[in-house]
Amino acid sequence: MTGAPGPGVVVSEANPWTVRQTEVRYDNRWIRVTHHEVLTPAGTPGIYGTVHYKNLAIGVVPVDGEGCTWLVGQFRFPLGAYCWEIPEGGGPHGAPPLESAMRELAEETGLVAADWALVQEMELSNSVSDERSYAYLAWNLTQGMATPEPTEQLQLRRLPLVEAFAMVRAGQIRDALSVATLQAVELRWRDGSLPAGLQAALGPP
Repeated sequence: MTGAPGPGVVVSEANPWTVRQTEVRYDNRWIRVTHHEVLTPAGTPGIYGTVHYKNLAIGVVPVDGEGCTWLVGQFRFPLGAYCWEIPEGGGPHGAPPLESAMRELAEETGLVAADWALVQEMELSNSVSDERSYAYLAWNLTQGMATPEPTEQLQLRRLPLVEAFAMVRAGQIRDALSVATLQAVELRWRDGSLPAGLQAALGPP
């Protein structure tokens, strides 16, 4: 029988992998792909491919005084499909994540927020990459002019935040960072722990 260790059982958190050789197979501005020759935790020879991300992943859920948020629609090349997501992008590792979140929100939506709260930090695909994300809630908004990158073709949609929650449950929002962040915000709404103004704007769960 397998399962979680029982009370009092100590499981070592030491690295059980031995790296014998590494070779960078691909490198660009955004990612680096490395091939590793390893000994597995069982002591047998193996290989492991890893992807290093050169930026943090940044996501924002903006909420206005009417309890509405904004989603960004765009065609995602790797999937060959159109996706709806929260405003998101990348931020340099050396810069404060909040500064990157402010920039991404303004670029994609034109919104400037007076108030911010970190919702969660997350590893997005830890079996193959080291990509780390920071997701924020933003409110007390002022509308300005969006300035997306020339390579981006974005569509904006303003809708009640509770409808975005429903889109996650219906599988209409599938991006991992968007799903996790919206669900984290929904949990705060349902347990009444959102900032008072936002809790009132969304109404009772």
